[in-house]
Amino acid sequence: MKLSGRFLIPCRNASFSAFIVIKHPNHHCLSNKSSTFGFKFDQINQIQAHPYKISGFQRILKDTQKPLCVFGPSCGQIRANSRPFSVVSTKSRGLYLVASRVASNVSSFSTSVETRVNDGNFERIYVQNGLNVKPLVVERIDKDENIVGQEESCVEVNDDEKVGKDNLEGVRTKREETEIEKEAWRLLQEAVVTYCESPIGTVAANDPGDKQPLNYDQVFIRDFVPSALAFLLKGEGEIVRNFLLHTLQLQSWEKTVDCYSPGQGLMPASFKVRNVPLESNKFEEVLDPDFGESAIGRVAPVDSGLWWIILLRAYGKITGDYALQERVDVQTGIKLIMNLCLADGFDMFPSLLVTDGSCMIDRRMGIHGHPLEIQALFYTALRCSREMLTVSDGSGSNNLVRAINNRLSALSFHIREYYWVDMKKINEIYRYKTEEYSTDATNKFNIYPEQIPSWLMDWIPEEGGYLIGNLQPAHMDFRFFTLGNLWSIVSSLGTPKQNESILNLIEAKWDDLVGHMPLKICYPALESEDWRIITGSDPKNTPWSYHNGGSWPTLLWQFTLACIKMGRLGLAQKAVALAENRLPLDHWPEYYDTRTGRFIGKQSRLFQTWTVAGFLTSKMLVENPEMASVLFWEEDYELLEICVCALSKSGRKKCSRGAAKSQILV
Repeated sequence: MKLSGRFLIPCRNASFSAFIVIKHPNHHCLSNKSSTFGFKFDQINQIQAHPYKISGFQRILKDTQKPLCVFGPSCGQIRANSRPFSVVSTKSRGLYLVASRVASNVSSFSTSVETRVNDGNFERIYVQNGLNVKPLVVERIDKDENIVGQEESCVEVNDDEKVGKDNLEGVRTKREETEIEKEAWRLLQEAVVTYCESPIGTVAANDPGDKQPLNYDQVFIRDFVPSALAFLLKGEGEIVRNFLLHTLQLQSWEKTVDCYSPGQGLMPASFKVRNVPLESNKFEEVLDPDFGESAIGRVAPVDSGLWWIILLRAYGKITGDYALQERVDVQTGIKLIMNLCLADGFDMFPSLLVTDGSCMIDRRMGIHGHPLEIQALFYTALRCSREMLTVSDGSGSNNLVRAINNRLSALSFHIREYYWVDMKKINEIYRYKTEEYSTDATNKFNIYPEQIPSWLMDWIPEEGGYLIGNLQPAHMDFRFFTLGNLWSIVSSLGTPKQNESILNLIEAKWDDLVGHMPLKICYPALESEDWRIITGSDPKNTPWSYHNGGSWPTLLWQFTLACIKMGRLGLAQKAVALAENRLPLDHWPEYYDTRTGRFIGKQSRLFQTWTVAGFLTSKMLVENPEMASVLFWEEDYELLEICVCALSKSGRKKCSRGAAKSQILV
């Protein structure tokens, strides 16, 4: 595997913005000793007036901080400060941000954008004295406004304003950690992976009895998210910042499988720090990413880029370090991911079309097409990107934000209208007419009533509903997929009424979806001929095991977040208590088997990191539910007003959005 030819490193001073291009043969760090050392997670990057020059441009570097590694041609480290802006002194007290606001009328309704990224204008930051600056609170531009032209806005941040770890300390409940929590934190810190003498992530599992770790000794993007949140909620942001920046650099690697390369912007599923021996008892640390070319089935990780964007927003919200989002390379990374997701194709639907195994369920489980999990993460990443993208005059961000707004509107309508099922909707499908050829057809996807499974008739409660697992022409997957439904609540992909109904269903079917260990990854399991045909007789996905109806404790933190958002804290506390009683005794397994999650999974790794991290994150959120507010989204009513159909010249006679809106706002 080879690196692409260049890295772009932002370099700025008070009046100039530029890229420094560094050519390099390898992405590595050089060291002459093993990585046995101590580090502090709670280091906070500060700016100190110490000049450091790269190719003739001035940067600011603090001597004592632990910098990120930027790699040059001689395998030595160029240690550059990660701030993407210049620092100059001003006469007045405080800090000022001058941001250019640009808005435009919606003139193009395509939900795709061109793949070029040409942002050149970014906010200018002025800091008094340039010394010991606290993390910045930056005014965000969340949407295109219907304003012609541009205007300057100035935001003052007082010197005494505190963000990040100081704020977390103010809201965190003061109490002594239990022995279980102490054990969990110890396990989480033992799972930390270091690179260039800095923490960069956590391994998937750290089971000392595992003689064949396969890829469980790697850092997975999706697996690291609960670990990152646990560290952030504890006020330890360095490891998360390092993770975000190093995985961003991996985005530019060349990816090839059988002489074919996927689209630009793809994030790896995982990476591993490898030690390559050199002469004189030296070795170099090399990041070795996996973009799917080594994965089972050779499937690209569609969800990795979406999780990366979600984590980037969470990092800024919790730490207050919005400067990371504003960096030129980070902005470029967001745009590359969005461009890849919004590219034009043959699909008629606003949902993402993916293959089987392209997300957490990374084996053949019949989720190819438009699985709910991908759509919910896609919707969340769209909302995150709209918040974080820097919109400036003359940049390509305006078109991208416009495309994001249009896709958000279309996707939310599509999922809410066609994926939702409750008793009333199932009865409607049961009476569907088929073979309707009309723009006004009720049965738009030609679903045959015989597809309704017999188990669903008796299982669906009177007061509850959920979003189905998949929707394609003449096919509805009626299985309940937990992660997709939980993220539909967290991101407000579902309507307020639908979100409440999902939790009602989980509570009503507690024994089926939670049982002895929260929570089922999907329900029900594929059995008999369905298992043989759909999974290909997968011996790991036997009925009620692994992805086929297994119970995954890592889903606990997402369930907790959804419950807190909907005001159902008691439901989350019940699930957390259930997990707390079993996980330490069972040595923190990856998943549980059987219909009620009674047995540890037959191939489950012990001391699974995201099991540990999911428990810790859930405990902190339950004890400080006010912190959850920065991790979820409320309903965006402006999206309901955007309708491409009403403004197009397609001759469409009727749009059903009006009828749907009346139900959404109930």
